[in-house]
Amino acid sequence: MRRAEKAAIVAEELERAFPKPEVPLQHRDAFTLLIAVMLSAQCTDARVNQVTPALFEAAPDAATLAAMDWQEVRRYIATCGLTETKAKRLVATARVLTEQYGGRVPDSFDALEALPGVGHKTASVVMNQAFGYPAFPVDTHIFRLARRWGLSRGNSVEKVEADLKKIFPQSLWGKLHIQFVLWGRRYCPARGCKPACAICSRLGASA
Repeated sequence: MRRAEKAAIVAEELERAFPKPEVPLQHRDAFTLLIAVMLSAQCTDARVNQVTPALFEAAPDAATLAAMDWQEVRRYIATCGLTETKAKRLVATARVLTEQYGGRVPDSFDALEALPGVGHKTASVVMNQAFGYPAFPVDTHIFRLARRWGLSRGNSVEKVEADLKKIFPQSLWGKLHIQFVLWGRRYCPARGCKPACAICSRLGASA
């Protein structure tokens, strides 16, 4: 089966299962989305959603977060893992936003990726979900599924991202990103796809 045919099947099944996928991380603006995505590194979205309400109440904007001590921030995110590193990066990022961008999150890949602790995936999520720029963020779920479904043979996130961008319409990138993640969690986890995984069944994919 050609890659384009596989992509069509994947898109069809994802759309059937999740026609209106919601962003998994709870947020209210670009700033809170950025903070939530930074916290999600090596942590589940569910766990992040448990800690961010109190954090965002204490630090609703970049200026407030920038004025906090990292040890104080750490107490809010204690269950997220890598808490010291994350707390320090959150405060450092908030200070850059406050000092260089008037407290606003920049709508630029280069500017976002220059922030402490912000990589390409995080920048891609923010650019797409907060600003509507075409982007296809690739996390561990998407990397795994793209290879499992024969959509990419890339051994790096960058190569998988490039392959996915070639075979799916640009207008669908952001939506597909969320759909891939939701499908991977529900039907096709890392330890092997479940019997209900229609995509693996239709593609003859092996977990």
